[in-house]
Amino acid sequence: MDHKAIASQVRGELNLRTAFDLLDRNRDGRVTANELQFMLKNLGINVRDEIIHDLIREASHSGNGLINEAEFLQWVGRIQALRDEQQQHEENASKPVDEADDVTEDLIAAFRVFDRDGNGFITRDELQTAMEMIGEPLNETQLEQLLAIADLDQDGRINYEEFTRLLL
Repeated sequence: MDHKAIASQVRGELNLRTAFDLLDRNRDGRVTANELQFMLKNLGINVRDEIIHDLIREASHSGNGLINEAEFLQWVGRIQALRDEQQQHEENASKPVDEADDVTEDLIAAFRVFDRDGNGFITRDELQTAMEMIGEPLNETQLEQLLAIADLDQDGRINYEEFTRLLL
């Protein structure tokens, strides 16, 4: 298996369904405002309750304050489409726009999930633990291959820049 195939596999494993499963703490197939707020606080992201409720209301087609997996996937798909559109506009614009900041915040939050000790690097053990935490454990070979792909400066750990290059 070549490096591109492995990177593709890893991106597939870190998908939106996994994100939904992480949010759905009680495994009832729906995400509540409280579950979303809990996850964001654990990632060090403080968002006012009213904003969380607005986000849930926007994503929920039924209006019941709950997001099922299909609604979550559609909602994130719309956000990604807006991000892609925004990136095209940014190429022609001179000042940064809020949507780009949101993408950066999302990447930082994801990095924090992996960087358990908060030192700015993802170690081999942190990578293995995080992958297990999201329900995608890696065997030794897969772990070594992922590190070989992601660790561009070959210092034995993944920094933020390497992490974003792997995911984007």
